[in-house]
Amino acid sequence: MFKFKGKTILGILAAMLLVLSGCSLPGLGGSSENTIKIGALGTSESTTVAYIIKQMIEHDTDYKAEIVGNMGSSIVQHQALTQGEVDITSTRYTGTDLPGTLQMDPVTDPKKALSIVQREFQKRFDETWFDPYGFANSYAFTVTKDLAKKENLHKVSDVKSLAPDLRLGVDNAWLNREGDGYKAFTKKYGFEFGKAYPMQIGLVYKAVKSGNMDVVLAYTTDGRIKSFDLVTLEDDKHFFPPYDASPVASNDVLKKFPEVKSILQKLAGTISNDKMRQMNYEADVKMKEPAVVAKEFLKKNNYFEGK
Repeated sequence: MFKFKGKTILGILAAMLLVLSGCSLPGLGGSSENTIKIGALGTSESTTVAYIIKQMIEHDTDYKAEIVGNMGSSIVQHQALTQGEVDITSTRYTGTDLPGTLQMDPVTDPKKALSIVQREFQKRFDETWFDPYGFANSYAFTVTKDLAKKENLHKVSDVKSLAPDLRLGVDNAWLNREGDGYKAFTKKYGFEFGKAYPMQIGLVYKAVKSGNMDVVLAYTTDGRIKSFDLVTLEDDKHFFPPYDASPVASNDVLKKFPEVKSILQKLAGTISNDKMRQMNYEADVKMKEPAVVAKEFLKKNNYFEGK
């Protein structure tokens, strides 16, 4: 057995503490001054967009970027940003933050909704809500391509005459939600479905494809719409509020890293619903890592050329 004197043991312990103090433990800070933290929801969409931002920052500047993922909601994202735990949140949606973070009534006009969140986030939180990427992850009533062709369905109003005989599968929360839930929908469109079944959002696509449901409420950028060859119906009465997606950044980080502002501005209007749906398809259906999906998107759209 080895024997150590008291001072020797203390010296070893002190050395170990010095080594440990130089390490950065996940979730406990320790990032360098030139590292930008990007907060993402736990969805493939939010994570992929976060990696797009990260890779653009690291390609175009000398800064490092770090993803803080699996944030449970827009409220969690907002708290992390206002408390300085992250510097940028990758995906914020007008239709979510208007009634949520801002506690204001939903707005159906996309330009008005954007104007409000951009003004209020500057005024209340000293944060910049950037112009939208170009996609909106909104709700959409969805049917099979066969049913759409057979009944000539293009918009939600086309369903009215058929509705009493149709089964609707929807997220349980939406059925009972005030403002833009099922009750308000029936009032706006003037019809009800024969039966409405609450179910997990992830199950609705298989349910309609298999014929267990006739119509389901889906998300417009979900890659499973492409995977199951489904058709989304136009919300012709503009019932659902807009859910245009944008990054939000603290003004402190934009002052500290001025190049970041131009990078985020460069992304405005560049990711359409089709492009985002394709990226979600790659991540959720083909099981590619979001970082890989992001890199392929940037290469395909020539973001790395001339650098």
